[in-house]
Amino acid sequence: MLDIAEQSGLSEATVDRVLHDRAGASPRARRAVEQAMTDLDRQQSQLRHGTQTLLVDVVSQAPARFSTAVRVALEAELSSVRPAVARARFHLRESADVAAVVEVLDGLGRRGRVPRGVLLKAPDDPLVAQAIRRLSHRGVPVVTLVTDIRDSSRVAYVGLDNAAAGRAAAYLASRCLGGHDGDLLVALSRGAFFGESERAAACVETFARLEPQRSTCLVNDGDGLDETTRRVVVDALERHRSIIGVYSIGGGNRSIAQAFADVGRPCQVFLAHDLDDENLQLLRSGALTAVLHHDLQADMRHALRQLMRAHRMLPGAPISKRANVEVITPFNEPIRLTPL
Repeated sequence: MLDIAEQSGLSEATVDRVLHDRAGASPRARRAVEQAMTDLDRQQSQLRHGTQTLLVDVVSQAPARFSTAVRVALEAELSSVRPAVARARFHLRESADVAAVVEVLDGLGRRGRVPRGVLLKAPDDPLVAQAIRRLSHRGVPVVTLVTDIRDSSRVAYVGLDNAAAGRAAAYLASRCLGGHDGDLLVALSRGAFFGESERAAACVETFARLEPQRSTCLVNDGDGLDETTRRVVVDALERHRSIIGVYSIGGGNRSIAQAFADVGRPCQVFLAHDLDDENLQLLRSGALTAVLHHDLQADMRHALRQLMRAHRMLPGAPISKRANVEVITPFNEPIRLTPL
């Protein structure tokens, strides 16, 4: 009962009402208990081993496809954590909302066990940085994931080298556009994410140097969600009829392909990030030219190690690690993603 309460963030009394089907439990509480039991069941084999417990809260503001990939990658690494026993709780939200993420961070451990660490993907905002400092003062180290939070007390950043990825995208776009006349669209989910801003700035600067006769058009605030992304991209294509290619930083790539079809314009180069199921299908169909990818499971492994270092479970101090970008085409798809 206590494990389920801690995993779900609910009181033991609420969990008891749900488990025994008593009145007074909301539908949201019932869903939270069901999800907690599912998480604990997946992680149960790891809980039987070791002596020290590393309870990690994952707080992520990202489209469900990315948060699902994070969950799968992290849970694949939990069983390999030594000498501790690792367990994860998830607080996932699709839209970028500073107030919501601050509320979650400030509420961690207020009911139930205090986490030993936090993996965080959130907007780069002073209020978020302050919440990280408050966690640090409580002895809870934070590792930022994929996108950094500047001027905060996070112990490490783990994820892609975003500036290098942006430069690589500019180079690929330049080579692929070749003799076609036209410009490049750079689509972010939201400029508040520092990692996305890094990619965009590096791409725009490098593309201007490689292709001084072309221009770039930036769009954001689609949150990587299909319908909002399609609307902002269609609007950009209608306003800038010279756009013939896109570097998608923030996702929603099926909707971006649909936006080009909606206005009847061919897309000469389409670059995106991360080999999730949607992007894999788009790559195989030829809609995507290439995917800029890195190993998310390796990120999880490194992130857990930094939290363990912060608690002196492992030697050394926490350090940041920026992963190299891989350029994936239909002809060099990683073996692990190929169906048997």
